Amino acid sequence: MFAETFGHGGAHYLYRYLSPLEALGIELREVTPRLEPTPVGRSASTQVLAQSNLAVKAFVAVHAGARFEGRCWQPERFAAVIDEVYATTGLRSLLIGGPDESATAQAILNVAVSPLVSVVGKASLETLTALLADAFIFLGNESGPMHLAASVGTPVVGLYGLTPPDIWGPFGVLHRTVEPPLPCQCVAPDLCKPDNPGGVYCVHRLPVAKVAQATRDLIDAVRQANETAN
Repeated sequence: MFAETFGHGGAHYLYRYLSPLEALGIELREVTPRLEPTPVGRSASTQVLAQSNLAVKAFVAVHAGARFEGRCWQPERFAAVIDEVYATTGLRSLLIGGPDESATAQAILNVAVSPLVSVVGKASLETLTALLADAFIFLGNESGPMHLAASVGTPVVGLYGLTPPDIWGPFGVLHRTVEPPLPCQCVAPDLCKPDNPGGVYCVHRLPVAKVAQATRDLIDAVRQANETAN
C-alpha cells in the first residue's frame, strides 16, 4: 500500500509526515504533536524565571533567529514590538535562542527600552522547552522554536515570508500568522533566490504595526479564553 501524499484530509505538512503510518496500518491516537518538559527542565525554568523576576504565564518568549537569514525579521522591529507589547499589556519579554544568535539578541537589547531578559545561548534544550511551556505566548520567526512552543501548548505569533503558513504554520494552538502581501515587491533583489522559501527576504517587508497588532490580538484572545475556562 502506498502512502497518500496528504493523509487525514489536511493541507498542513504534518499530514504528509503522518501518511506513511497510515499506510503501514498504524492507528493514530493523536494527530497534534505534544511534548512535556522534563522535571530537570522545569526546575531549570523555575530558576531562570526567579532570577529574571518573571512569573509563569506572564511573559512573552521571543525568538528572533532562524536557520536561514532570510527568515529573520529585523532586530530593531522586534524591539519595537516588544516595547509596544509591554506598554499596552504589561507583559515583559524573554529572548531565547542558540549561541549563534547572540548578536541578534544583543541588537534587540541595544534598542529596546522596556525591561527585557535574554537567555540566548545560555539555556539547554530541556530548559528551553520548559521556558516555552511557561510563557504566556511565543513571538518569533518561522523556526524550530516556534513549532516547539506550539508542541508544549503555548499560543504562537509566527512571522512568515514566502513560506505559506497554512502548510507550515503552528499546529494545535491558538495562533496568529503574519505574512507580507504576495507577489513580493522585492526588498533584496541582489540576495533573494526566487521561489526558494529559505533564500528570500520577504519577511523584511512586515511592518511593525502589523506584527504588534497580531501580538496584541493573540494576547487578548488568550486572556479571553482563560477567563471563559475559569
